[in-house]
Amino acid sequence: MPILSRRALIKGAAAIGATWGLAGCASTPSRLTEIDPAYRRTEVQYATREARGTIVVDPPAHFLYHVQEGGRALRYGVGVGGEGFGWSGVSKVHNKQEWPDWYPTNDILERRPQLRPALKELQSGMGMAGGPENPLGARALYLWQDKKDTLYRIHGTNEPWTIGKNVSAGCIRMVNDDVIDLYDRTPVGTKVVVLASSVS
Repeated sequence: MPILSRRALIKGAAAIGATWGLAGCASTPSRLTEIDPAYRRTEVQYATREARGTIVVDPPAHFLYHVQEGGRALRYGVGVGGEGFGWSGVSKVHNKQEWPDWYPTNDILERRPQLRPALKELQSGMGMAGGPENPLGARALYLWQDKKDTLYRIHGTNEPWTIGKNVSAGCIRMVNDDVIDLYDRTPVGTKVVVLASSVS
């Protein structure tokens, strides 16, 4: 039986490590090649009167800002509601969920009847269980205003190519990597400001 040299052992371990690293890259939740580079997460200068930790959504620009100290913010690209589906105002994050279930409204089902076969009875009615195929993606932040659910969410998406577009039924969608990052930075009770769209 041949004896392995120390050099051969180190090379073999490095090769295995590199293979495992590449395997992890291949299973990344969002594919950055499907996202316009202008909408990738980055830190930017951002002048605002809002306090650190506040989330500001600018639908016409397709950006969400997580306000930092010193006139800075983390900027994320988002997909927003199509014409007629936008919402604006000040709200708070009422609750957060990892891999949330999705309960489409009757309006959504009328527009997209092909969704019906994928629905099943869940704890709160007919819906789609959380997971990689779910339209809400990896995380969801639920926005409430004056103790009432706005029915709008900041959530992930399994359609990363829609970032930077007006496509959703009013919610604010992010690539899964970004919504996970925002979720981890955002406690329940965080103020969320959704600016008005210039589209009339």
